[in-house]
Amino acid sequence: MKKIGFLDAEISTASRDKIAAVQLENLKKTLWHCYNNNSFYKKRIDEAGLNPGKLKDLRDIEKLPFTSKDELRENYPFGLFCTPLSEVIRVHASSGTTGNPTVVGYTREDLEMWADNLIRIMYDVGVRKEDVVQVSHGFGLFTGGFGFQYAAEKLGALVIPVSAGNTERQLKIMADFKSTVLVCTPSYTLHIAEVGAKTGMDLSKLNLKYGFLGGEPWTKSMRFEIESRINMKAFNSYGLSEVIGPGVSCECLVQNGLHINEDHFFTEVIDPDTGKTLPAGSKGELVFTSLTKKAFPVIRYRTKDVSYLMDEKCSCGKTFVKMAIPMGRTDDMLIIRGVNVFPSQIEEVIFKIKDLEPHYLIVITQENYMDKIEVWVEVSENIFQEKIMILEDFEKLIENKLYSAIGIRIKVSLKEPQTIARSEGKAKRVWDRRQEN
Repeated sequence: MKKIGFLDAEISTASRDKIAAVQLENLKKTLWHCYNNNSFYKKRIDEAGLNPGKLKDLRDIEKLPFTSKDELRENYPFGLFCTPLSEVIRVHASSGTTGNPTVVGYTREDLEMWADNLIRIMYDVGVRKEDVVQVSHGFGLFTGGFGFQYAAEKLGALVIPVSAGNTERQLKIMADFKSTVLVCTPSYTLHIAEVGAKTGMDLSKLNLKYGFLGGEPWTKSMRFEIESRINMKAFNSYGLSEVIGPGVSCECLVQNGLHINEDHFFTEVIDPDTGKTLPAGSKGELVFTSLTKKAFPVIRYRTKDVSYLMDEKCSCGKTFVKMAIPMGRTDDMLIIRGVNVFPSQIEEVIFKIKDLEPHYLIVITQENYMDKIEVWVEVSENIFQEKIMILEDFEKLIENKLYSAIGIRIKVSLKEPQTIARSEGKAKRVWDRRQEN
């Protein structure tokens, strides 16, 4: 692959010493940039006693405090920008449903870098200029669709920015335009497959080859479900607006961990309670420092995503470290009777059980000051028509499997097909009803 823009095609297979050297040099530049252009970061760097130009080791970054989403909101809208607004040509933002949104900005250089990271991800699994890329993320302040659109265009592929929704139209476009790449959330991908099967479409005859699916946590079991319904390779794509958007990391053809674009993003895993940096292989909270962003760099940003780093050699040839598929978020973690429960643990179990549909909802209630957890899950049409006694036995079977995997009794309620709400974007997996009484 030739060099495209900011993309160094050789670095992803370089030695670990070379990668570390590139990271250290980029970290120095980023800290100097933040120090000289933002009072918030200047104060933090001064208080840590760091001289950005004299960093000797990447571990020196641990002297700096973390940056949180709350601090991003407190500096709303442009307080953490490190370039003049005259140099910012695009902003994205979170929904802001719990207060001020987090606003992120991009210079033209940032947008080029963002696209190049996604080109690397797509090219490495086989996407070429001859491909047809259907972008089915919602377009707006959400970053999901824009990064892939610009990257695919820059690569030379034909792009269909169809956005989310109108699922039957999505399927018609896939068939008529012969889409080969789908960019989407995994839950909406399953919904597309479900609607296609319902309308009688033979999904195996679609031209789809690759799916870059992200925007929400999902499991290997969901991947199996997607790939068995749609004949394509489904890759877990990871990113978050505060760091860049999609493009931070993605699976390779091996589909065992997500390679981080380490020349642009420095990654730590910390103990979420103590803040201590953990070694590779230890599960904890992901923390990212951007190494090449100009308008909105972040230093030690706490993502609240739970994962671990995998530093073993990958058979694809890349030497970039991998992160495990995120298994949940520290703020999504449910504590039920003293047991930590992630929605992804429940999903992993129910997706392996025959005759269950891949649509579920975790319902949390409270009775006599005690938290209770229940899982609503759809069953196939033929199972739902069975006698009540048989359904009750099936519920008990699922409850026992959940108990074996998680160690806590979870009530299961089987639901008729099509009764759990579908989502065109991020799926809602937890309904917390504890404050309703």
